[in-house]
Amino acid sequence: MSGSHPHHCHHTPDDHQTGQLPYGQIDPASHPAGGLGRRSMLAAAGGMLMLAAVPGTARAATAMTAGATSAGASAVAAPGASRASRISQGTTLVHADLHNHTVMSDGDGSADDAFASMREAGLDVAALTDHATMFAISGLSQSEWRATGDLANAADDPGQFTAIRGFEWSHPLQGHINVWNTSDFADLLRAGSPGSLYRWLVGRPGGLASFNHPGREIGRFDNFSYDASARPQLVGLEMFNRTDDYLFEGWSSRTASPLVACLNAGWRPGLTGVTDEHGTTWGFHEGKGRSGLWVAENTRAAVFEAMAARRCFATRVSGLRLDATANGVRMGGVLGLAAGDVRFQVDLDRGAVWDGKPLRIQVLRPGTSVPTVVDVVDTVAGSVADFTVPLDVADGDWVVLRVSDPELVNPTPGPAGHPCNDFGVAYSSPWWLQP
Repeated sequence: MSGSHPHHCHHTPDDHQTGQLPYGQIDPASHPAGGLGRRSMLAAAGGMLMLAAVPGTARAATAMTAGATSAGASAVAAPGASRASRISQGTTLVHADLHNHTVMSDGDGSADDAFASMREAGLDVAALTDHATMFAISGLSQSEWRATGDLANAADDPGQFTAIRGFEWSHPLQGHINVWNTSDFADLLRAGSPGSLYRWLVGRPGGLASFNHPGREIGRFDNFSYDASARPQLVGLEMFNRTDDYLFEGWSSRTASPLVACLNAGWRPGLTGVTDEHGTTWGFHEGKGRSGLWVAENTRAAVFEAMAARRCFATRVSGLRLDATANGVRMGGVLGLAAGDVRFQVDLDRGAVWDGKPLRIQVLRPGTSVPTVVDVVDTVAGSVADFTVPLDVADGDWVVLRVSDPELVNPTPGPAGHPCNDFGVAYSSPWWLQP
C-alpha cells in the first residue's frame, strides 16, 4: 500500500437520508452587498428557486419561508448525510462555524442577527469571534464583550443549537488566534505577542484557541514557536478559511506549508474550516469553510469536549460526514506505536446526490516544506474506505487524511506533480504516533 499512486479500496454503501444539489464552483462572494436584502432572498422560497440554478448552492434544495427569520423560528433541517457514523459509536455529528464577525469589529452586520442567521442556515454550532485589538480600536470593548455573551446565552438552545461567545486576538504581523470559553478577552495591551497570549490562556483553564488563516501574516505566530504548557488548549488550525485551502499557503514564496510548520513544531491541533464571515449572510454561503464535530450531545460542554479531544474535521462543503479511525483510534487521538501497519477506516458521505461520486484520500506525513504523501486511495462518497498503510515514527509523529475531488484542481497548488494539487474537500484531524 505504500507509494503515492491511486488505488481502489474496500468500501460499503451507505444509506441516505436526504438529497442535495451537487457542488461545482465555490461561492466567490466574501462580502456581499445589501446584507438584509440578500439574507431575505436566501430565506425566501423565490430566492431558493433562483439559487437552484447556481452550481454549488446545496442550500437551494432546502425551502424556507420568509417568516423563518423570526427569533423564535426553528431551523430547517440541512440537507446532506445522516449524522450517525458507520464506524464509531457514542457520538453524533454536528456542523459548526466557529469564526464570525459583526459591526463590533470589522464586520458589516449587527450582532443581533448573527446567531439566528446561522441557525436558519442549518448550522448546529456557531460562534461570534469579533477582533480584540489594542484599546478597542476597531475591536471589542468591554460592553460589547458582555453584549456578545448575552446574545450567545439568548440564542443557546441545549440539545438543538449551541451558541458560543469568543474573540479573535489580532496581531498585524504575527497573526490571529481565536479564543473560546473564557470569561474575559485579551487585546494587544493585555497580550502583545503569541507567547504572552499563550500564558494568558494557560491562566484560564477551559479556554480553547485556534490558529486562524495560518500563514497569512508574515510572522506566523513567531513561526509557530512551541509552548508545551499551551498545547492542550491550542485545539485548532484552520485549513479552510472562507474559500481558501491553506495547505500550500506561502509555498510559492518559499515558506513551509502551515500544516507542516505547525505540526512539526510540536503543536497538536485539530483541523477546522471556518467561514470567517464579515458580511450579513452568516451561515448561508456554500463553498466556504466549516467544521464537523463529533459530540456526545449538542451542548456547550459537549462541543468544548469534542474540540479539546480534536474529534473534528475541516471541510468546505455543507452536509458532509467524515469520520475516521486508525487502528480503531478516532482522529485527533494518539497511536501507541513506533512503527507498523496502521489500518484506516474512513466514513465519507454527503447524501444521495453524492452517492458514488469519485473521491480521493491522501495520506499526509511530515515533510520539510510540504507534506509527504505516502499513499493515495480512490474511493466513492457513500462508502467506508478500509485500507492499511505502514507508518514509522522515525519519519515523523503525525498523520493526516486529506479528502479531495480528483476532477477539480487546487486553485493554490503546491509543487508540480504533488498529489494534493487537486481540489481539497476535507481534512481529518491528525493522529500522533507516540510509542
